[in-house]
Amino acid sequence: MKASDLRPKTKDELKTELGNLRKEAFNLRFQKAGGQLQKTARARHVRRDIARIKTVQGEKAAG
Repeated sequence: MKASDLRPKTKDELKTELGNLRKEAFNLRFQKAGGQLQKTARARHVRRDIARIKTVQGEKAAG
Protein backbone atom coordinates (compact mmCIF):
# COMPACT_ATOMS: atom_id res chain seq x y z
CA MET A 1 0.00 0.00 0.00
CA LYS A 2 1.34 3.42 -0.95
CA ALA A 3 0.59 6.75 0.65
CA SER A 4 -0.54 8.04 -2.73
CA ASP A 5 -3.24 5.35 -2.72
CA LEU A 6 -4.42 6.46 0.72
CA ARG A 7 -4.61 10.22 0.19
CA PRO A 8 -7.81 10.21 -1.94
CA LYS A 9 -9.68 8.15 0.67
CA THR A 10 -12.04 9.78 3.16
CA LYS A 11 -11.39 9.94 6.89
CA ASP A 12 -13.95 7.21 7.53
CA GLU A 13 -12.36 4.90 4.98
CA LEU A 14 -8.94 5.47 6.55
CA LYS A 15 -10.35 4.77 10.00
CA THR A 16 -11.90 1.51 8.81
CA GLU A 17 -8.68 0.43 7.08
CA LEU A 18 -6.69 1.26 10.22
CA GLY A 19 -9.01 -0.86 12.34
CA ASN A 20 -8.64 -3.81 9.99
CA LEU A 21 -4.85 -3.54 9.98
CA ARG A 22 -4.71 -3.32 13.78
CA LYS A 23 -6.77 -6.50 14.05
CA GLU A 24 -4.45 -8.21 11.59
CA ALA A 25 -1.38 -7.04 13.52
CA PHE A 26 -2.91 -8.39 16.73
CA ASN A 27 -3.53 -11.78 15.13
CA LEU A 28 -0.03 -11.88 13.65
CA ARG A 29 1.50 -11.22 17.08
CA PHE A 30 -0.40 -14.17 18.51
CA GLN A 31 0.66 -16.40 15.65
CA LYS A 32 4.27 -15.38 16.15
CA ALA A 33 4.11 -16.10 19.88
CA GLY A 34 2.59 -19.50 19.19
CA GLY A 35 5.14 -20.37 16.54
CA GLN A 36 2.51 -20.61 13.80
CA LEU A 37 3.47 -17.55 11.75
CA GLN A 38 4.46 -18.56 8.21
CA LYS A 39 5.07 -15.21 6.54
CA THR A 40 7.09 -13.20 9.04
CA ALA A 41 7.49 -10.26 6.67
CA ARG A 42 3.73 -9.69 6.72
CA ALA A 43 3.94 -8.33 10.27
CA ARG A 44 6.44 -5.72 9.13
CA HIS A 45 4.27 -4.69 6.18
CA VAL A 46 1.22 -4.34 8.41
CA ARG A 47 3.11 -2.15 10.88
CA ARG A 48 4.33 0.09 8.08
CA ASP A 49 0.85 0.34 6.54
CA ILE A 50 -0.53 1.39 9.94
CA ALA A 51 2.13 4.11 10.11
CA ARG A 52 1.28 5.27 6.59
CA ILE A 53 -2.40 5.57 7.43
CA LYS A 54 -1.63 7.50 10.61
CA THR A 55 0.60 9.84 8.62
CA VAL A 56 -2.11 10.52 6.04
CA GLN A 57 -4.66 11.06 8.81
CA GLY A 58 -2.33 13.61 10.38
CA GLU A 59 -1.90 15.37 7.05
CA LYS A 60 -5.66 15.59 6.61
CA ALA A 61 -6.14 16.91 10.17
CA ALA A 62 -3.44 19.56 9.73
CA GLY A 63 -4.42 20.56 6.23
